[in-house]
Amino acid sequence: MDLLQNPFYILTATPRDNRRRIMELADERSLLLDSSECMQVRSDLTNPRKRLSVEIAWLPGLGPKRASEALSLLESATSDLLGMDTLPSIARANLLAAGLSRLLDLTPDDIAKWVLEIAWAFEDIDPNALCTLINEERIVSSFPEVTDLPAVEAEIQERRRHFKKVIKSALDNLSSMELIEAVTVAVESATGDGEAHGPILIDDLVDSYEVEAQAFLEKEEGNIKALVEKLKVTVDADCPDSTLAPMVEQLIQVVKNWDTVAQPIQVSTKSRGLDHDASHRVAGIVRDVTIHLFNEHGKLDFSQQLTNMLQEVFAEVVKVAECTADDASALDDIAEQRTRLIKDAKNRTEEWRKEITYETDVGALFKNKLRISPEGIEWKGRRWDLDSITRVRWGGTRHSVNGIPTGTTYSIVIGNSSDYSSIELKNQDIYSNFVDRLWRAVGVRLLTELLEGLRDGEQYRFGATVIKDRGMELERKKLFSSNERVFCSWSELVIWDGAGVFCIGKKGDKKLVAAFAYQEEDNVHVLEAAIRMFWKRGGNQLSGLLGE
Repeated sequence: MDLLQNPFYILTATPRDNRRRIMELADERSLLLDSSECMQVRSDLTNPRKRLSVEIAWLPGLGPKRASEALSLLESATSDLLGMDTLPSIARANLLAAGLSRLLDLTPDDIAKWVLEIAWAFEDIDPNALCTLINEERIVSSFPEVTDLPAVEAEIQERRRHFKKVIKSALDNLSSMELIEAVTVAVESATGDGEAHGPILIDDLVDSYEVEAQAFLEKEEGNIKALVEKLKVTVDADCPDSTLAPMVEQLIQVVKNWDTVAQPIQVSTKSRGLDHDASHRVAGIVRDVTIHLFNEHGKLDFSQQLTNMLQEVFAEVVKVAECTADDASALDDIAEQRTRLIKDAKNRTEEWRKEITYETDVGALFKNKLRISPEGIEWKGRRWDLDSITRVRWGGTRHSVNGIPTGTTYSIVIGNSSDYSSIELKNQDIYSNFVDRLWRAVGVRLLTELLEGLRDGEQYRFGATVIKDRGMELERKKLFSSNERVFCSWSELVIWDGAGVFCIGKKGDKKLVAAFAYQEEDNVHVLEAAIRMFWKRGGNQLSGLLGE
């Protein structure tokens, strides 16, 4: 019942008028209004049981003068009703509800403010105190006092239903986004962003809102599932980040749109100590793809974007907020570690660049530039990219005349399967400096490639010998029959140095031996490094060195 439809207002009566005065007013008003209506409102005011409903829907506790002033504001300056904050709770709630139903073109913030004031006023209504106010006026008007407290409580609940109807009607005048905004502001303000239980009318508002929002939320949840599945399929297909990025952005936007509508429900359920099941489902769907992106594909940036969004969107959903906070912390730690590793790698790269860079002039009269750097090796006007080099060998040859040493010639060969360059040097310092850097720049890579190939089942031939991951196939030469090939595990072999050669043979069998000449056989230095490292480490497979 609205104030301006109340029998007291229709007959211009007050709660202090007795039965006789009400009869007179009804007769007077029947001259201006429909007589049957006047008879009905007279009955409502004179019947003690019906009167209770009218009294609680009126302005209990306000004297005739103050009630007249309030009604005047309602009709001429409705917004000023908000300033009347010293009224009895029931009177204030009834006035504000009547005011809200008459105001037009309110902003979402304005409606939220009116809703809050009505909700808090209703929350403060005390059935006993209200019963006292009514009886004080019934004593004056000679009507029987109210002794049925449950009847008062029932009429208060009727007021609650009326206020809900008024609030819903005001919200229905807004656009969809304005309605969401108004409800969100009201709920967040009433509950301290979900930290405290708000007034019962706010709970009613959210429950009604949730029913109407259900269809949208379910539809968007379906869209979120579809986007997540599409994102998983795309990342599993190893599509580039440029393809994944807009998909992640679209998913984030759809989840935010979903959350915009769900926000007041999330805040309300938090304030009531409840879980919002739909939020848990949606957060779980997105978290699942977040984990998949990182665990299966190492997409840290995308995982962080989605996790940060989950933290923002589901801040009001306690269990989800706690879980995503842990995820965010873990991803931040990983990101920090990755940044540190990248920095360390960059530093090591810079150190490596410095370590392998060497340049000198070779020759007494006609000089040739010999240079090695990350950009490659330069010699006599030709440049070799480091990654293009697949074979290397080096060594020195001593010369003498009549037994008298005349010097040493140093030879370095670099090349690939189809071409090579030979560098001849006489200066030992230049030779040593260049070979040291050649090993760092090329040798280490060739060593790694050798071990990785062995691990993957490859076999490598050095002369007549075949190198395998678990050992070496040697050849025993025979004079009157075909040579015999014998496989020996690493534990059956020994190594030693010869004059310009690297030797390996089977223990206790002097005829089962292989010798690799450093200056004649490609990558002997690489093989020797692998075997000597393996001899120190031990094991059954040469590729086991990769595990260190």
